[in-house]
Amino acid sequence: MRTFDGTSVRAEDAERILAFADGVGNPYGQPIEWRLLDGKTNGLSSPVIVGTDVFIAGKMKTLPHFEEAFGYSFEKLVLYAGSLGIGTTWIAGTMNRSAFEKAVELEDGEVMPCVSPLGYPAKKMSLRESLMRKGVKADSRFDFGALFFDGSFKTPLSPEKAGALKDVLEAVRLAPSAVNKQPWRVVISGRKAHFYEKHSGGYIQNGWDIQKIDMGIAMCHFDLAAAECGFDTAFEIEDPGIGPAENAEYIASYSFKAKE
Repeated sequence: MRTFDGTSVRAEDAERILAFADGVGNPYGQPIEWRLLDGKTNGLSSPVIVGTDVFIAGKMKTLPHFEEAFGYSFEKLVLYAGSLGIGTTWIAGTMNRSAFEKAVELEDGEVMPCVSPLGYPAKKMSLRESLMRKGVKADSRFDFGALFFDGSFKTPLSPEKAGALKDVLEAVRLAPSAVNKQPWRVVISGRKAHFYEKHSGGYIQNGWDIQKIDMGIAMCHFDLAAAECGFDTAFEIEDPGIGPAENAEYIASYSFKAKE
């Protein structure tokens, strides 16, 4: 849920966002086609949005790992929008999806996983937003040791043991996710961070996994925060064979080292 102040998005801000979107990438090298949509013109709505009729949406081919690729790219885009003072919020289910898919001219073999409104945040959130945030505990996060592990899932990783990687992992811990489920689990082994998805029921729809989008968001936070904290990273998909946790699926890994 997000409450906006009703001010129209300035043309220069819309142009900046689209220009950034056209250049945003993801570790999987999968292209995304971005559209700015006028809600009034296209009959678009969401019951969790107040004060704006502008949305940004992306569509892409349903290739392997498209969910993670989309999550990574879209999170990078909304973080950029935030740097311009523009508010966003991820929407996957609470919208008239058929109208949005028509507006982006979705074709066979394509998917539009999520959209976001764009607008200038209101100074005070609406009562509806306040109640919804409380309902999903939007401002709470799992403890560090519940998400990050040292060498195997048997040993929780403490912030102290994480050392120079602590701030990077804290950025991952604070990442947003669908209904704040925080499905990522990360095992640090040597100079590699192995990402796993801890599945929750009810998040696979139309053959794709919403929580894999969350995994892409978490990987985006890791990649960006690592760069800010002085690490070089390299992305890879190579299952390390670490003993599995319950309902956990290997997704991808990052190697990391201090920049020279």
